[in-house]
Amino acid sequence: MTEDFDTKLTGDFIPEDPFMPIIKIRYASPDIIPIEQTDNGDWIDLRAAEDYEFKAFEYGKINLGVAMDIPNEYEAHVVPRSSTFEKFGIIMTNSTGIIDHTYCGNNDFWRFPALAIRPTVIHKNDRICQFRIYERMKKVCIKPVIDLGNPDRGGFGTTGIK
Repeated sequence: MTEDFDTKLTGDFIPEDPFMPIIKIRYASPDIIPIEQTDNGDWIDLRAAEDYEFKAFEYGKINLGVAMDIPNEYEAHVVPRSSTFEKFGIIMTNSTGIIDHTYCGNNDFWRFPALAIRPTVIHKNDRICQFRIYERMKKVCIKPVIDLGNPDRGGFGTTGIK
């Protein structure tokens, strides 16, 4: 990173709401468009950190160019944007990505595991996925039983189509 870029990242930061969770972000390079939360959605877009070219049915991990330190009480859920498949012909191979608060080192850059369904090109700073943070699950007690004590619903798809 350039010295000028590093200088912009130092200094005091005070959130507008003192109870607002703070996510610290380290960018892989200064030419990645910074991420931001918008007022018209809960999810935050993430971008490709470099250019990628995929052949049909080729797999690759797209570098998103960000490493984050999310609060201990949270985990991040990463999913494709609704237009990712249509625009780029890629799917996320594990359907959703879960990043816990311990994946927070300077070089723990987030990635998008992609499978191309057709030949495609993804350019640096193309928005391909999105994330949001959720509170981590509280500790639970796992109790084995012989009988759950509830009636069966009838299996998958029993609530109908409409």
